[in-house]
Parts: sequence; structure tokens; C-alpha cells
Amino acid sequence: MYRFFILSISFYLVLNCTSTLTTNNNTEWLIPVNEVIDGGPGKDGIPSIDNPNFVPASKVNLLAKDDLVIGIKAGTVIRAYPHRILDWHEIVNDLPNQLPIAITYCPLTGSAIGWQRTIGGKITTFGVSGLLYNSNLIPYDRNTNSNWSQMLLKCVNGPLAGTTIQTYPVIETTWETWRKLYPESQILSFDTGFNRDYARYPYGNYKTSNDIFFPVSNRDSRLHPKTRVLGILLRNRTKVYPINHFSKEPQVLHETLEKQNYIIFGSKKWNVGVAYKNQLKNGPGNLIFTVDTSKLPIILKDNLGNQYSIFGEVVEGPNKGDHLLPANGFIAYWFAWSAFYPKADIWNQ
Repeated sequence: MYRFFILSISFYLVLNCTSTLTTNNNTEWLIPVNEVIDGGPGKDGIPSIDNPNFVPASKVNLLAKDDLVIGIKAGTVIRAYPHRILDWHEIVNDLPNQLPIAITYCPLTGSAIGWQRTIGGKITTFGVSGLLYNSNLIPYDRNTNSNWSQMLLKCVNGPLAGTTIQTYPVIETTWETWRKLYPESQILSFDTGFNRDYARYPYGNYKTSNDIFFPVSNRDSRLHPKTRVLGILLRNRTKVYPINHFSKEPQVLHETLEKQNYIIFGSKKWNVGVAYKNQLKNGPGNLIFTVDTSKLPIILKDNLGNQYSIFGEVVEGPNKGDHLLPANGFIAYWFAWSAFYPKADIWNQ
């Protein structure tokens, strides 16, 4: 596994970039096959977590306040998945409240996305193929052995080629922020059944350096390559919101992008960014939002008197039980966004 070569990782990865691509799937690729890189560990060499266990947030003592976690809410079930575990496993196949989802995380591109595991009416699980495109994770689904591009959100090789994955909203933020929002939530247990040193980050200074271990199709120097940005995918363009461009304290933006109204909530201090369409699923749209964090987990209120959680749910007010429609977006490193979606617009407060 490439993470075991951390002392000489740059040399090792350069060697692997020139290796011949091998795959059990000989069907046509929808991405340039010469840009699909064998990352080294092999198929399932990075083991997904398929039988996750959870513990109460109050029982977790291995996380520092600045450690990042990925949070979900499925009905009354609220869970978080630490980067410290996902750095070593990349995929967790879970079933919160009987909802089949996969938490997919690529430590090389810093991208965390919730994938629904029901495809064509059948539930599958995802594994780590060992392949990369633009330095980004290529999961495979175990029902059909098809390969998927995480950041393209679609199948790029195999029987399901061309199929778009359905995503599920996730919140990526610090452990400190998450505990303030959801102190009673469940946290993925460090007792995973695998022998890994979860106290150690396996990539050295990768998070802060300019280094990119694998080739990418486009480089853009407008931001530091490892700047964490919230990106919104639109029909004809992409716009990104660097987390460190938000105010220190939480703020909300009202944006109109390609004739669709959005709200973006972000905070440099909270280390969070999330976007929704300015439209309730079963109610009105084009609302006016203000920040209200006086009674967490409520973070926003609108001009109708509704109060919202960070998941876009109306928890109090005339439209209680409704929720905002999620934007098509996620957080990843800037170099990855610029590789997959060149010429992205950058918000700068």
C-alpha cells in the first residue's frame, strides 16, 4: 500500500505513475485511460470498512479539536466519520437508519462525498480499486465490478459506465465544531478490526505542502493547491468558495448562479462550508437568511420565522419538517477542483 512507503513516498509514487494500468475490467473507459494511474496498493489493498461500529461522541478521546470529521444525518441517526480513520480506509459502507450509503473520502484530493449505495434498484457496496484519476479515488462497486470517478460523480468503466451516482448530504468540519452541534451523535469507532495506527497521519506534510503525488490534467496557481474549497457544480461552470475566505465567525451568502438562487453558510473558525438551493422542498423559495447560532444545532433563520440546522432542515417554525434542497457540491482541495473543473470561478469576500 502506498501509505507504507511514506519515508520515500515521492520516489515511490513517481515510479508508479509510469506503471502499466492493470484492471479486471477490459471495457472502454469514459476518461482518458492513459491518465488512469495505478496507485500501488492494488484492488482492496486499502480496505473499506464494511461493518462499521460506532460509539457515543462522549466516549471518543483520540481526536484533537482541529481534527476533521464527516457528518451525516439520516432521520434521527446522526453520525460522524473521522478523517483519522478514513485516511487509512477511504470508504465506509454504512446503513444508518436503514439508508444504504457509502462515505467516500480521498486523502489525496481531500474530497468527502456521501454516495447512495442503491443503484438500479440493487444495493451494493463500494471498495477501493487502487486506481486514481487526477490523483483522485476510483471506487468500484462490488455488484458489477464497475469503476467510478469520485469527483466526477459517475461510473467511468464497466457495465454501469455513464451512470451518475446519487449523493447524500454530508457536513465536513472540525471535531470541536461537530461536538458543539451534535454532542449526542455517534462516532465511527477506532476499533475497526484492522491493525492501523490511527494516531498517525500517513502522508507526512502533504496537507500543507505544494506537493501533488500523482499527475493531474490541469494546474491552476490562483490558490494554494491544498486550499480546502467548497465547490458547487452548475450546468455550464463551477464556482468554489475557499473555506479560509469566509469570515472568522459564521456567515451566510445569498448567491444567484445560472438563474438558481443558493445560500452558502461558512466560517473560517468553524472550518466549515455548506451550500443549499434557496428553495424548500415543499415550500417557498427565495428566502432571506440570517445567521443564528444562539441555540445550536440551529445555525440559520429566515424571514418567515423558520430555524435551520446545518443539514438544511427546518427544526422550528411554520415549515417545520421541511428542508432546503441540497446544492450539487462538496469540499476538496483546490488543485483537485482545478484539475477536474478547469477555470472555476473563485469567490473572494
